[in-house]
Formats: sequence, C-alpha cells, structure tokens
Amino acid sequence: MKKMVMAAMLAALGVLTSHLIYVPVGIAKCFPMQHGVNVIAGVLLGPWYAVGTALTISMIRNFSGTGTILAFPGSMIGAYFAGLFYLKTGKIEAAALGELMGTGIFGALLAVPMANLFLGTSKAAFALVIPFAVSSLGGAMIASIVLKSTVLQQMIETNR
Repeated sequence: MKKMVMAAMLAALGVLTSHLIYVPVGIAKCFPMQHGVNVIAGVLLGPWYAVGTALTISMIRNFSGTGTILAFPGSMIGAYFAGLFYLKTGKIEAAALGELMGTGIFGALLAVPMANLFLGTSKAAFALVIPFAVSSLGGAMIASIVLKSTVLQQMIETNR
C-alpha cells in the first residue's frame, strides 16, 4: 500500500510539473520532468511501480491534451530501465543511465512505428532519438540532483 501511495504521489507530481519545462521538437513534445519522475520512481519504488507511474502520467497527459501517444513507449521503457539499473547496482547514476537508454534509444525506436500508425508520419528513427534523448538527459540530471538530497537519501535507505 505504501508503494502505491508513493506511486500516485509521483504520478501527480509528474503531471503537475510537466508544464514547467516543455520543449517541442518536431512531432515530439519533450517533458524532462516526466523523465525525472521516472528516475525517482525507479529508485524509490523499483521497476514495475515506476512503469505504472509512467503509464499513469502518460495517460493523464494524453487525456488532458498535453501529450501524444509517443509518451507511452519512451516513458514506460525509460522508467523500467531506471528501476532495473538501480535494482542491479544500487547507484542513482545507473538509474539515470537506464532512463536515458530506455527512453532515448529503445523508447524512441519503438515510437517510430507508433508515430507512423497513430500520427500518420513516417519520420526516421533518428528524428525521435535526439529529442527523446535530450529530454530524458535533462530529466535524469534533475532527478539525480533531487535524489542526492538529504531527505530523499533517508527515504532510499528506509526502502532498502
């Protein structure tokens, strides 16, 4: 129950902060704060709750008109990798790298056929890799700074 409440709080934080920094790049809407929440959820909750948090944020952003269908593959794969890399290493930097790889590479590549199918555009893969990678890098850096704060360090220790 504790993880579910934390996941809901992080999803709310992801939705509320997504408008703070917004970078439109082609057909992608880059929201670094969601990537930051992915890393935080991966570290605090593990890979599966992080995926659930990312799914929730993506759904709310899509329903409210602030996101596109491309939010799903990038955010969910990035959140999973962030949680998995942290689980395997216990290092915040590894979680940030997992977010960057999961979203910036694998999520972007999976978004290409989705963009073609749902948005009617057949942009080349690299056209999505760059904005996804830039957005996830910014969010991962923000999350790394936040996770190294004293309060969150205590939460991380408590959850081990």
